[in-house]
Amino acid sequence: MSAADLARSADAVEAAIARVLDAEHAAREAVEQAEERAAAMTEEARATARALAARTEQRIRSVRATFEARAAAEVAALDAEAAATDLVHELAPAEVAAVDAAVAALAAKLTQSGA
Repeated sequence: MSAADLARSADAVEAAIARVLDAEHAAREAVEQAEERAAAMTEEARATARALAARTEQRIRSVRATFEARAAAEVAALDAEAAATDLVHELAPAEVAAVDAAVAALAAKLTQSGA
């Protein structure tokens, strides 16, 4: 092999090594870019999940507050109704006389012979 052939062969080897190193460098850059894109996508998904969780929590708080307000109003209405039925009704003299007359009539009927 001549010196020129050796030089061409060495140049070809060096060129091949340079191509391999360039390809390796390009592959590393591509992997780094893919990792960066994956990290960005992951963070975007996490941000979306956090926003969804915040909206869901707000809606739950709103529904809970509405339910509690309605329940409190219904309990208050029931308490008012119960309080109204607990009122003592003082009988007027005419009502007392009517009850006395009814009791006397019933007693007379029950105590009569043949009843």
